[in-house]
Amino acid sequence: MFNSLSGTITGRGPNTLYVATGGVEWELEVSGFTLRALASHDGHEQTRVFTHLYHREDQMRLYGFASPEERRVFLELTRVSGIGPRAAIKMLSGTSPAELVRMLEAEDVDGLVRLPGLGRKTAQKVILTLRGRLVAQAGDVSPSHAELIEGLVEMGFDRSRVASTVGSIAAELSERGVDGTAEQEKEIFRLAIVRLSGE
Repeated sequence: MFNSLSGTITGRGPNTLYVATGGVEWELEVSGFTLRALASHDGHEQTRVFTHLYHREDQMRLYGFASPEERRVFLELTRVSGIGPRAAIKMLSGTSPAELVRMLEAEDVDGLVRLPGLGRKTAQKVILTLRGRLVAQAGDVSPSHAELIEGLVEMGFDRSRVASTVGSIAAELSERGVDGTAEQEKEIFRLAIVRLSGE
């Protein structure tokens, strides 16, 4: 029904973002990842926030996401028995979508239980349900990184690990304001080799 909202960010709170568009101010429930990713957008015209409308008989909530990739991960998480929208938002508040995918693919239970509100049994259930399903959507991997990924695969690294690692690093650099430059690509490549070699 709603794919996204484009407007001005007028306020924020813990896991909440307010966006004004067309004379209406929307209240969106968001992850800590989205709050961080959109931190520099407050007051800017035409900030785009991707959305998902959660509708049940007794409640209606609008969730917001910094990217369609984060929304995909959120929706997959809510398909796991025992994980509702708020639990999924908590999980995404503790990491990036790409890093979450990496932990699932690596069956990193210890990493998952460090996320807010996630116990060991639920973490194991998430891995069992979602491992392999999200790697094609590896968080924040951009088409512009395709050549970089192919280069790392040719060096002998596993494609799924490469995709999730590159996505995680790209998200970290983007949050620090390093985006869309040749220097960024070099730094991603360097850090990816270090992390992949250390796993």
